[in-house]
Amino acid sequence: MRYLGIDLGEKRTGLAAGDDRSGIISPIGGLELPPGAALFDAIGKAAHEHEAQALILGLPLNMDGSQGSQAKRVIALGHELSEQLNMPIHFQDERLTSEAADADMAQSGRTHQQKKKLRDALAATHILRDYLECQQ
Repeated sequence: MRYLGIDLGEKRTGLAAGDDRSGIISPIGGLELPPGAALFDAIGKAAHEHEAQALILGLPLNMDGSQGSQAKRVIALGHELSEQLNMPIHFQDERLTSEAADADMAQSGRTHQQKKKLRDALAATHILRDYLECQQ
C-alpha cells in the first residue's frame, strides 16, 4: 500500500511518500500554506501524484503522551481532510520527529534557510517510517 506522510504545521506542512512493500520513504517537499481549503487541495494533488492510498498524519502529543489542544486540532483537521479526499487517515505520534530531522541535516552543509525548507519534509519521512515500523 502507498502512503502519504504529513507533518502538519501552522505555516508549513511537510510531505513524504512511501509504501509498505519496499519500505522506501522519500521526502517530497513542503507546502507553505495555512491549514484550510488550499492546503487540503495541495495535499490531495500530492496524494494523487504519488498514488497514495492512505494518509499518515503526525499527531503532536505532549511529552507525557497526552493530547493537548494542538493534538485535538490536528485530529479534527485530519478527519476533515480524510472526508474531503475520501481517503483513510491514520495518526502517528510525531514527538521528536523534528529533532530527528534536524539531526539528519546537522552535518549537511546546508544554510539555515535550506534546512528550514527541508525540515518539515524530513519530519514527515520520520512520521511515515514510524507508522510503517509500528505496522510490522
